[in-house]
Amino acid sequence: MEDVLDLYDSPYDPVRPVVCFDESPKQLIGGVREAVPPQPGTPARQDTGYQRNGVRDLMICEPKRGWRDVLVMERRTKVEFAHCMRHIVQSYPDAEIVRVVPDNLNTHKAASLYAAFPPEEARAIARKLEFHYTPKHGSWLNIAETGLAVLSNMCLSQRIPDEDTLRQQVEANVRERNAKAIPVKWKFSTQDARRKLARIYPRLSS
Repeated sequence: MEDVLDLYDSPYDPVRPVVCFDESPKQLIGGVREAVPPQPGTPARQDTGYQRNGVRDLMICEPKRGWRDVLVMERRTKVEFAHCMRHIVQSYPDAEIVRVVPDNLNTHKAASLYAAFPPEEARAIARKLEFHYTPKHGSWLNIAETGLAVLSNMCLSQRIPDEDTLRQQVEANVRERNAKAIPVKWKFSTQDARRKLARIYPRLSS
C-alpha cells in the first residue's frame, strides 16, 4: 500500500510515467423487441426482455497527466494482458521506464508477455515496465478503478447492444476527457494510511 501511495505522491516525471491499469466487465445487452419511441407526454418504453451479447473487458490512465485510454478486449487472459502492456510501452516511446499499477490478478505478471510474444520481444517489453501492485483487498488504491467507475456513470449505465456501440461510446468519452487533460488529485497519503489504518500495521513489541 505504501509503495503505491508513495508513487502517487512523487513528482510528475515524463520519462518515468505512472500508469494505472484495471479491467472491468461490461455486459453487452441487446433488445429482443423494438423500443417504443417517445410521444408527446409519454416517455420512450423498452421491453424488459433482453439478449446477452457477450462481455467485453475495458482502463489505462496516467493520472498525473490527466490522460486516459480504454482498450475493449473480448477476454481477460494473460495474452490480453500482454497486449495491453505492449500498448502501454508503445504509447510512451520516450520513457525510460513505465511504472504500472495493476492489481494482483494472476495474469498480471511479466511472465504473461512470453505467452503472447517471442522471447526477444517479451523481454524488450518487460525491460520497459516496472510493476507496483495494489495489495490484496486494496484495489480501491488503483486510480484506474476510479476512472472506470466514472466512465460507467457517464456513458455505460444504459444498455449497450454490441461492441461497435461500446467502442463509439467509450472513444467519444475518452476523447472529450483527454482534451481537458485534468489530472487526478489523489488525496490519500502514506501518513493518512498509517493514521487511519493503524489496525492493519504490524504490532511491534518493545
